[in-house]
Amino acid sequence: MSAEKPAEKAIPALAELRQEIDRIDEAMHRLLMERGTIIDRLIASKKASETGISSAFRPGREASMMRALAERHSGLLPLDTVESIWRVIIGTFTYVQSSYAVHADVSGGDAPMRDSARFHFGFTVPYVTHPSAAAVIEAVAHSKGDLGIFRLDQGATSGAWWRTLADKDRPKIIARLPFIERPDHPAGTPVFVISKPLVDAAVRDVVLYAAQFERWHRGAHEALIRLGGEVVASAADAHGLSELVAVPGSVAPSQLHADLTRAGAGLAQLAEVGSHAERFHVK
Repeated sequence: MSAEKPAEKAIPALAELRQEIDRIDEAMHRLLMERGTIIDRLIASKKASETGISSAFRPGREASMMRALAERHSGLLPLDTVESIWRVIIGTFTYVQSSYAVHADVSGGDAPMRDSARFHFGFTVPYVTHPSAAAVIEAVAHSKGDLGIFRLDQGATSGAWWRTLADKDRPKIIARLPFIERPDHPAGTPVFVISKPLVDAAVRDVVLYAAQFERWHRGAHEALIRLGGEVVASAADAHGLSELVAVPGSVAPSQLHADLTRAGAGLAQLAEVGSHAERFHVK
């Protein structure tokens, strides 16, 4: 007697598969609408429309959400697409909570900045262009609660723009994008995001300081490296050398000041100008 052949697995009909896709699409839409009703309750409880973007924008929470998304993602759909969808959802619902615009420095070209703004904040949020990082900083400073973006690499002609962030009530750096870093990122231009000072929402994995030196010593770079830090940008002026320094949030300002001074650098000023989440790297 011949052995029975195993039953062949039935191949779903094309119409059945399309019905499944329609079911998932409807469920996704209903969940987005449900998210909207929760945001509506959030607006009522926090009165975000009166307190501005500092109550609506949460860099730490956003970084946590994006990290979880990248860690759990698998399958056919590219991570770029998934991140973009979630970014648009977050940026748009933030705009619904408290309307804001994104001011962009296009001195290095409009296309990469527009790509970055649209990828990270969507098409609903207004996009406003400016000729320099300094102009973006002033636009954010005089706004009710807008955001600003500009390239990390501003070039020597832009000067020490970070010094204009040093005063307590001036805008501060709140994020560095892209957060999920990978080869061929569709919005891969490294940019800082600034806003008016956040009351309780800043994430401090990396803290940035405006450091003014009366004199410089090559040992200061080694001291920064030992602390896990780096020089992001530098510019010389009549007062000496100004640098934008990034160090881990675990490094106290007093320790940074002491280590740089011990290394032979004549540190005249050290002022915090913002902070951001540690970037998440994927292959």
